[in-house]
Amino acid sequence: MSSAVHQNGANLRTATLPRLGSSQRTAPKPPVRIVHLGLGAFHRSHQAWYTQHAGDAAEWGIAAFTGRRPDAAVALAEQDGLYTVVERSDSGDTFELITSIVEAVDGADVGRLAELLAAPATAVVTLTITEAGYGLGRDGELDTSAPAVASDIAELGKPDVGTPSTPLGRLVLGLAARRSAGNGPIAVVCCDNLADNGAVARRAVLGMAHAVDAGLADWIGANASFVSTSVDRITPRTTPSDVDAVSAACGYLDESPVVTEPFRNWVLSGDFPAGRPQWEDAGAMFVAEIEPYENRKLWLLNGAHSLLAYAGRLRGHATVAEALADTKCRAAVEAFWDEAAEHLTTPGLDIPAYRAALLERFGNSRIAHHLSQIAMDGSTKLRLRALPVLQAERAAGRTGEGAARMIAAWMDYVSATVAASEELADPLADEAARTAALPVSERVPGLLRLLDPQLADDMGVTSLVVGLLGTFTDR
Repeated sequence: MSSAVHQNGANLRTATLPRLGSSQRTAPKPPVRIVHLGLGAFHRSHQAWYTQHAGDAAEWGIAAFTGRRPDAAVALAEQDGLYTVVERSDSGDTFELITSIVEAVDGADVGRLAELLAAPATAVVTLTITEAGYGLGRDGELDTSAPAVASDIAELGKPDVGTPSTPLGRLVLGLAARRSAGNGPIAVVCCDNLADNGAVARRAVLGMAHAVDAGLADWIGANASFVSTSVDRITPRTTPSDVDAVSAACGYLDESPVVTEPFRNWVLSGDFPAGRPQWEDAGAMFVAEIEPYENRKLWLLNGAHSLLAYAGRLRGHATVAEALADTKCRAAVEAFWDEAAEHLTTPGLDIPAYRAALLERFGNSRIAHHLSQIAMDGSTKLRLRALPVLQAERAAGRTGEGAARMIAAWMDYVSATVAASEELADPLADEAARTAALPVSERVPGLLRLLDPQLADDMGVTSLVVGLLGTFTDR
């Protein structure tokens, strides 16, 4: 069926349906006490869902700001912030109306962002700005020479304060407004897939603030807590057929539904000096030490996703479920998991059960989690998903072949993408593309250098990766 026919059919079916909007709200909007940066499907299936299910949800409204584009905010604002979460499993769909987002705003509206972050009622800022959004260099610190970061520093340093374009710069602007208003402590909650992500967010924010105003950096250091979290809920892109499914089941037209799996997990560690919702009522866990939970998720779930993305794409697959059904891809995932499990020994992690649950989740054929989406930003993601396992294995006297195979698959994917003249979605795309065109003897250390300069000088790692090239292709 052509897209035009599908669209016309959808129009016919929904022409008489009411548009989702304020009339569907059955209770007053809660006041804005949470500001979110990075409005997208994952935030709406995760943090907004948990906030709706908190015992004190009536006290905690979310104002959510988009990142690069205003589209999501425009569509959601037309629905008064309301949208439907579709939980999709092999046994069927369930539908829930989410009301916790009370304001959806274009991220470029820095005036409104500053106003909300300066407000005394605002207690929490949550972030889903992707790993690349923190502007970190290969040393883990803010890369102030990166064009977008340098531009924001210049904007923030203007006498009348300019208009920063990145979420990080906008957050610093908002915190500066809070300092000027004299409205005290606030919690910044990082919900991106970064190890010790609260500390990462702190380094990035303080790095940018210090480049602008040392006094502002000191204020943020004293008044903003940075909470680390581990987040987990597979949330693929919404399709036109998903919109149709919501219309048929719910009797209204929702242009912004979110489709997700039934599974969800949120582990948090840190202080909330101005209060927080009772997220534990919805199943969130608050722990003193988050690193073991972060590593379990980063290595087993996210690491497997990256491996399946590169290996699966090389073997012609489009989704996680398709790639997992490929015995060669499945064997690679199991081998990587075996290595990672050697370094996940904290009591209570229950790695065998976690692995079994992942296989069930990955195999959910009704969740079309596209490999092309997961494959983005590989040079950033592999530093967190593959390198720690590789380094831990080699420190233990083993080869780390399972992790190295992921890196080799990424290199083959980069080379294949460049050779096909397709766009490489990566913050280091230009450098990676140039390096991919070199002979293998230069290509492998060159691409390794993008992940970790020390790896490129390790002949053992280089030789291992060279030997694994072509694992998922016909060389």
